[in-house]
Amino acid sequence: MNIILKQLRLVVAQSSILVGGQAVMEGVMMRVPGAYATAVRDPEGKIQLDRHDFQSVLEKKPQFKKPVLRGMVGLFEALKIGYSTLQWSAQIVEPEASSENSGKLADVLLTLASIGLAIGLFFAAPIGLTSWLFDKDQDALVFNLISGMFRVVFFITYLALISLMKDVKRLFQYHGAEHKTVYNFESGKDLEIETAQTFPTQHPRCGTSFMFIIMIVAILSFSVLDSIIMLWVDELKVWMRLLIHIPFIPVVAGFGYEVLKATAKHRENILFRALSKPGLWLQNITTRQPENDQVEVAMEALKSAFGDNMKRYTGKSYVAEAIG
Repeated sequence: MNIILKQLRLVVAQSSILVGGQAVMEGVMMRVPGAYATAVRDPEGKIQLDRHDFQSVLEKKPQFKKPVLRGMVGLFEALKIGYSTLQWSAQIVEPEASSENSGKLADVLLTLASIGLAIGLFFAAPIGLTSWLFDKDQDALVFNLISGMFRVVFFITYLALISLMKDVKRLFQYHGAEHKTVYNFESGKDLEIETAQTFPTQHPRCGTSFMFIIMIVAILSFSVLDSIIMLWVDELKVWMRLLIHIPFIPVVAGFGYEVLKATAKHRENILFRALSKPGLWLQNITTRQPENDQVEVAMEALKSAFGDNMKRYTGKSYVAEAIG
């Protein structure tokens, strides 16, 4: 889900531009106004490109630009694009394995299994453990504060464990390459591998930061939701919380988007600056120093996404103002 989480609104004088990206298998996807493109290095060492024109529903239907709703719509679009680009990258990197596992039913089952694992690890487990270890089920704020802490611990542990895997290490290197390329683009300097490598791998609008913000927003959102439900039931049980919280996840993500947007807009504010710090720290896990050939792939993705419009935007220094 990294694309929406790293979208940037960059302002020069009175012009603005939306740029974001995501690491995929042996490559990077970059999204720019009106298009997105994925660059992947195949087993023979050649860079394969896949570009698509794209116009967001938010651009076609302004009524969806309402606060919270825009984040929900954007997240859905980002997941859809991210999933398709990951599939394409897998076909390029491991064509034989992809053909053996091809089929809509297999894709659906794999997607459902992934969703089930995420819900079980980051929602069911924290709620179940909190109810089991602490007698605070009927205290909405305290219960969600404790379960939220479990969720954060599980998230950090999960990232730390998967970062030990060889394939994930390379994915995190491409994640770093994507950030460096975006920084290089923002600076207005020519897109050069040597220039990009001078920038850090941590970016303030990374998906990792967004995930952390969602977890904080979830504590407050679920506390309010539980308090409202308790007005109608005598006792709030674990199964009730799961039944209520899980469908509410997209709304929490929408609120998280607004917080991230405010964080980017008011980055000089001490509160918002403090809120962005944990996400930057976590990027020490989710990004790695890329090799030059990985940065090259990220740059090819950005150039392909812009296409003939690339010259219109290069040579200018951009300042990130806000998200979306």
